[in-house]
Amino acid sequence: MDLTYDGHALVLGDTVVVADCHVGRGTGGELEFPVGSGSDMVERFRDLLERHDPEEVVVAGDLLHSFRTVPRTVGDTVAGLQAAARDAGARLVVTPGNHDTMLDSVWDGPAAREYRVGDTLVLHGHEAPEGDADRYVVGHDHPTIEIEGQRRPCYLVGEGQYRGSDVVMLPSFNRLNAGVRVNDMSATEFQSPLVTDADRLAPVVWDEGAREQREFPPLGEFRQML
Repeated sequence: MDLTYDGHALVLGDTVVVADCHVGRGTGGELEFPVGSGSDMVERFRDLLERHDPEEVVVAGDLLHSFRTVPRTVGDTVAGLQAAARDAGARLVVTPGNHDTMLDSVWDGPAAREYRVGDTLVLHGHEAPEGDADRYVVGHDHPTIEIEGQRRPCYLVGEGQYRGSDVVMLPSFNRLNAGVRVNDMSATEFQSPLVTDADRLAPVVWDEGAREQREFPPLGEFRQML
């Protein structure tokens, strides 16, 4: 099954996958309004579904941000995402992540620890998968790559990365997440146990202006060019 990259999401046939929405991030602290967790996220999500007209959308974990509280604005945003999926005629599925301890308070739709799409398993990636697959699609680490002094969210694509299967790690869908700089990271520095050889992870950066992906060599080679 071919991969299509678009706006921090991944398209697998008739399925769109997003990860690490972290709805609720930015609703407190020094920010006066939920920049990345409210209307901005819902609008980007709606635009994504309009472009691809999927049959289903899978959230690969950490739909929510807070472990302890769910402000009203969080419920409103989740309802907005549900409405966008419903309007697009798409089934919305959540594979809970480590942040989703309060998920039941705002979500009564389908949820699964792992969700199979053909030869691919979608999961958050904070724990080792239970099922076998040719490819695993995960989130969790919020990868970014620094190029010429500028940090950019990126996908990481690793062939044969976990038990001989490929791994694709998605960037966070929430634009408030600064992410982790993966340039010099080793496998042990990633939080996901599915990363076993960081040198063989190839970054892919989505260029929003050009509406296309920029693919780079695996980190082991790319580090020599930076």
